[in-house]
Amino acid sequence: MRILKEEKVPNGKLLLVQANLISIRVKLTNHAEERMKRWSLTKEQVLETLLYPEEVLRGHHGRFIAHRRYGDHIVRAVYEYEGEIPVVVTVYFPYAKRYYQGGGWYEDKILP
Repeated sequence: MRILKEEKVPNGKLLLVQANLISIRVKLTNHAEERMKRWSLTKEQVLETLLYPEEVLRGHHGRFIAHRRYGDHIVRAVYEYEGEIPVVVTVYFPYAKRYYQGGGWYEDKILP
């Protein structure tokens, strides 16, 4: 997975990402980027969580929560859709034992 292009848009950044020979657009909100800094998470970690999650749960208000473990913690990427574009609303890095359901559960999948 690699970021091909990045452009500023209202309320965030629109990324063009190549993953598994597929190009996909993903939006990161300004809030998500602030949270990434707070938790010392890279764009690559967040995108990996979003595109290659270990599980995806259903959140509030039509949102989804992608999980990917990193040691004793998980990246929780909360996202929704604007049309067909996944939009990362917020992200955080809690202990896995608090939220991780065991993997393999997918309420949504961005990549086939």
